[in-house]
Amino acid sequence: MRLIIALPLLVGFMLSTDLIAAETTAKAPSTAQAAQQKRMTDCNQQATNQSLKGADRTTFMSTCLKAEGHKTEKALTPQQQKMKNCNADAAKKSLKGEERKTFMSDCLKKSV
Repeated sequence: MRLIIALPLLVGFMLSTDLIAAETTAKAPSTAQAAQQKRMTDCNQQATNQSLKGADRTTFMSTCLKAEGHKTEKALTPQQQKMKNCNADAAKKSLKGEERKTFMSDCLKKSV
């Protein structure tokens, strides 16, 4: 009779200790998560130093976190750079329609 009562209690106790142990074991963050946490901490510290509150703080945090992320962007390819330069030149000259199309075509055909 004691075995019938003691066995379920023992099993219940063992299961509860396993659950408690599983909850207390913390998983280490990945390198990407650690980098994001570092960025958040740095931007948060800067916002606190500047005494930012409300919408100003939100805007600052958004800008700060985006600025940190752009450091890892790829550089433009030569073709992309040429396109960017030709596009800027066309905008300076206020070209529209067929004139812009002709200018862009000629500009992109030139060697860098």
